[in-house]
Amino acid sequence: MDIKNFEQQIQKAHYRWQNLQKSAEESSEPSTHWQTEIITELSIALEELRVATEELHEQNEQLDIAREEAEEVRQHYQDLFEFAPDGYIVTDEKGVIQEANEVASQLLNVQKKYLFNKPIDIFVARIDQDIFNNHWSKIQKTLNNLGNYQPQKFIKSWEMILQPRHQDPFPVAVSVSVSVNIKGEIIKLRWLLRDLTQQKKTQEQLSEQAALLNVVSDAIIVYNLHDQIVFWNRSAQDLYGWTAQEIEGKNISLILSADSQQKLAQIYQSLFKQGEWKGELNQIKRTGKSIIVDSRWTVVRDEKKNLKSILVVNTDITLAKQLETERLQSQRLEIIGSLASGISHDLNNILTPILGMAQLLPRKLPHADEQIQQMFKIIEINAQRGASLLRQILTFSRGFTPKQDPILVDSLLSDITHLAQETFPKSITIDNFIPPNLWAIRGDTTQIHQVLMNLCLNGRDAMPDGGNLTLTAQNMVIDECYTSMETNAQPGLYVVITVSDTGVGIPEPIKKRIFEPFFSSKELGKGTGLGLSIVMNIVKNHGGFIKVLSEPGKGSQFQVFLPAVNISLSSAKKNIDLPKGNGALILVVDDEANINQTTKHLLNTFGYQVLTANNGIEALALYAQYHDKIEAILMDMIMPSMDGITAIRTLQKINPQVKIIATSGLSSIEESADIFDDNVKAFLHKPYTSQDLLTTLYKVLSN
Repeated sequence: MDIKNFEQQIQKAHYRWQNLQKSAEESSEPSTHWQTEIITELSIALEELRVATEELHEQNEQLDIAREEAEEVRQHYQDLFEFAPDGYIVTDEKGVIQEANEVASQLLNVQKKYLFNKPIDIFVARIDQDIFNNHWSKIQKTLNNLGNYQPQKFIKSWEMILQPRHQDPFPVAVSVSVSVNIKGEIIKLRWLLRDLTQQKKTQEQLSEQAALLNVVSDAIIVYNLHDQIVFWNRSAQDLYGWTAQEIEGKNISLILSADSQQKLAQIYQSLFKQGEWKGELNQIKRTGKSIIVDSRWTVVRDEKKNLKSILVVNTDITLAKQLETERLQSQRLEIIGSLASGISHDLNNILTPILGMAQLLPRKLPHADEQIQQMFKIIEINAQRGASLLRQILTFSRGFTPKQDPILVDSLLSDITHLAQETFPKSITIDNFIPPNLWAIRGDTTQIHQVLMNLCLNGRDAMPDGGNLTLTAQNMVIDECYTSMETNAQPGLYVVITVSDTGVGIPEPIKKRIFEPFFSSKELGKGTGLGLSIVMNIVKNHGGFIKVLSEPGKGSQFQVFLPAVNISLSSAKKNIDLPKGNGALILVVDDEANINQTTKHLLNTFGYQVLTANNGIEALALYAQYHDKIEAILMDMIMPSMDGITAIRTLQKINPQVKIIATSGLSSIEESADIFDDNVKAFLHKPYTSQDLLTTLYKVLSN
């Protein structure tokens, strides 16, 4: 019951009393009756007043409780206002300060009582006055059109610089909201000021750290517990090809190869047990190219030691691994080269008398029947082929200096075709198409043979189920128009040799790399990755270039362009008349008796006199005895007792004018040119032909 109801109860009792009094005056009944009725009515009225009084008292108690609760709530919000971590200011519509909390007072360095009735804009730094005025204009415009907005949802936020009294300016985040009364009328503006000084310092430190992370050459990646990438530095962008914006939120497996993804369980097990993992991983760039990285994984925990994220630092070691592989391959090749040199020395000593006899016997037996003459020819051809094979081995292992002789391409292609037909699987059909009047080229026959044979072998390997291998050649004139499309070409005359197969073809990514050293698309153990690299080097050294045409499933075509020479076929095929000796005495020194005997027979046949020695000591003894008659010495370099080099130096001391021709089955001897002087007139590599020996000897004696 409120006060109004209580007053109504009193008024009602008063009316009842007046009515009873009036009725008693007008009534003729005895006074006792009226007295009783008055007492009854008064009792009822008093009871009603008592009840009303109790209700009023109870309501007063409830009001007191409500007032206390309201005061507590008000004090609570006042405490929140006063002790909030941010500055709070209340202004009127014009921005004049009416209230401020303690933090606002501290931020502005002004006591609260001196803040009241001050315009808030006097605390805006001069540098940001324009920014403040711009936002204040927008607020005023909004306030003038508040009917179009929901006031409780209006919040305007921005950042600016405040200028406190007698202190340095500092950055704050500002938020302005509207307070309205029950009629929807604006009664005040509430301003929240949050000091951003520490946040800005932290951001600056983070920016500096991020800049440092972007400077390091390692790829730094952070991903969360959902395997989503959340950080990606600039080196990661450079290594993998994705920008930070493109990669963030993507799964870490995007950069892991299939085998690396299978290692994840092992990596996580190590991370959870030891907090880190280190190892090598195969990964994938945006282009699809595979790389190898040295990867270090570390767990990142929050303040409560809970796992928060994973930090990954990757160093690209693809080139280092490739160099390591190349170094191991080079070591293997060096060992193979040493073995090959030793083997070739022995085989060349074996082939020298065979080749010499094969060329000498037809002259000794000019009347032998055609079948015997053909046998001599077969021996000579195979000895030369063996010598060519050894030269090819030395070219591969020691970089043997190539000859520059005219080469008949048609004969070379015929030989290779015949060799392939004899040795390749019968499921492969081998043909050649050689036009007449094909130009000659100049170069090393052995090396060009190696180029074409290597291409044929690759074609064979590309057809495991059989197919067609075709060798063709044609003359071509390349002009400047063609060279504008083919950067490796120079204008001129070329012979184009094409090796085609109907095999599996070469995918484009592999085709771009087939000439890289040590790159091989074959299974481990089935290729060194050197074949096509050597092919390219040989062709370039001959002034040519290579074009490759291939599609997966449609076979491959290798076109070898070699410069043609202005020489007729007849001159290329012409046999040179072998010069005579006219009785000159030659000292032949070799530890191989067969070579001594064969060389002696050959020289005797062509008019020379010959002395033979089995080592350097015997040679010195013979030269001391016949020095006035010996006109030249044919000296082997590798011999027991006294080798050729020591013997040559000793002979030069005896006679500085002595004429010496050095011979050896090792290319390394020829490369060691510093051991020779003007008296060593020439070098013959075993096995040498009769023409090589006689021509060289004739030139030395003529000079």
